Amino acid sequence: MSLLPRLFTAALLGAAAAAHAATPVYLTLDHSSAPVMEAATAKAVWKAHLDDKLVKRLAKLYPVGKWAFISQVEGGYNADKLCVVTARVVLVPRAGKSAVFTPKEKATAFDAKPNLDAAQCKALGKDKLDEAINAVVSSLVAQ
Repeated sequence: MSLLPRLFTAALLGAAAAAHAATPVYLTLDHSSAPVMEAATAKAVWKAHLDDKLVKRLAKLYPVGKWAFISQVEGGYNADKLCVVTARVVLVPRAGKSAVFTPKEKATAFDAKPNLDAAQCKALGKDKLDEAINAVVSSLVAQ
């Protein structure tokens, strides 16, 4: 066998091994309201939950190319200065680079607390998003 086919075969095997070892990445979309959840915070919460080990287990049951996660944190203050927050997380089928809102699994977490400033209200939204993600992910695979 000449040198060129050997080099091509070695490169192909190396690329296949690298692709196999890479952790898949789920499409995560956030549709939250700015007063209670910033996009960067939602992204960080998702990243904290979807670690490599969990994603590899999830991807066996729900392939990354076919499924996506959507999160939505809504809320704010009512007339009595009560911070009200609802966080919703759903697993939905993908349609190419977007998602179809036909939930496979879903969870909602909510809370209301008086006398919170804006930062504390955002922290409450983050906590509720964390709770909703835990509920959906734990229903998909045994922890």
